[in-house]
Parts: sequence; C-alpha cells; structure tokens
Amino acid sequence: MNNPPVKIIVQNRRAHHDYFIEDSYECGIVLKGTEIKSIRSGKVNLQDAYCAVKNGEMLIYNMHISPYEKGNIFNHVPNQTRKLLLHKREIVRLSSKVQKEGYTLIPLALYLVGGLAKIKLGLAKGKKLQDKRETLKEKAMNQEIRKQGNPKYQE
Repeated sequence: MNNPPVKIIVQNRRAHHDYFIEDSYECGIVLKGTEIKSIRSGKVNLQDAYCAVKNGEMLIYNMHISPYEKGNIFNHVPNQTRKLLLHKREIVRLSSKVQKEGYTLIPLALYLVGGLAKIKLGLAKGKKLQDKRETLKEKAMNQEIRKQGNPKYQE
C-alpha cells in the first residue's frame, strides 16, 4: 500500500532540551475555519504548548496558530484551546500516567498526512538543570568527535 506523504510543518525542538521523552503518540486535531490554511502556510508555534485531559477529552493549550491573512471576519482566535482526537483507552492511559507518575504531555511536532493535520504528542518527564547541562556536554562532545572523524574538517 502507498502511504500518503508526510509534510512536517513545525517541530518543538525545545521539548527534547527540557524533557526526557518516554513515549510518543500520534493524534488528530479539531480545527475550525481558517486554521488549516494558516497551518499549511506554516504560521504555527508549539513553543509553550502543553496537553491535558479535561472531562474525558484531550485538549491542547497555548498552541498559537496565526490568523489567516485573507480570512476577514471568519478568522479564528490564535491561542484558543483545541481538542485532540485520541481513542478513549489512550486518553485514560495517558491521564492516569500524568496524574500518578508525574508525567507531562507536550506536543513534539505538527505535520500534515494526506491533507490532515496530525500532532505528535510526547509523554515526558522534566529535566533538572544538571541534566540539561549533561545533555549539552554530550552534544558538544559528539559534535567534536564527528569533526575529528571527518577528513573535511582535518587540516
């Protein structure tokens, strides 16, 4: 079978810096009006977004979708709360992990699959300052090793 092409719109790079990502889930998102047109043009910010369960529904907060330029009076509110589409058992499993084990749900990426907007959710635990420093040290060491092994960088 042919899989539809995936077009990544935006990634939350800061998520991997601030959190340990334990698991990830793909879910749909309920959009209104001109939101999909703004998403297709790349006017989305996931920087401060997070997810929570309320009344048995998964909701995403603080995801900024800029108003569509040609949207006139039918434009949407940029920072409104949006519903995510997950199976009921997934919502129950995720909400229990968030409540009992201290995890957080954060969006890692927003992408289009065959014309439909999907969000990749990460089940994450927060990093402490020391962990962030260690991550930066590892990243710098790996970069140095790559430079030493690559003949292009050698003098």
